[in-house]
Amino acid sequence: MRLCGRSDLASGEARRFEVEGEWIALVRTGDDFHAVGDRCSHEDVSLSEGDVWVEECEIECAKHGSTFDLRTGAPCSLPATTAIPVFDVVVEDGDVSVVLP
Repeated sequence: MRLCGRSDLASGEARRFEVEGEWIALVRTGDDFHAVGDRCSHEDVSLSEGDVWVEECEIECAKHGSTFDLRTGAPCSLPATTAIPVFDVVVEDGDVSVVLP
């Protein structure tokens, strides 16, 4: 499912998309794109509203400061202790798409 064009998202930016009833945060770190579930596992808060830590490849929940690894979904700091879903991303011909299971 196409989400946006490659140039529509700057490095360090996250954007929320609804795909087949699922909220997804698409995040760009440098030339890489990551798609994760757009819900903090600690509390129902949109992760796409948080800060992106480009060097660490993490996204921070704006409410309580938990961070999540964008490659694995694993929580990197408390209070979150449960991973978030991670989805495959395909970049082709300037389009960024997510692959849902």
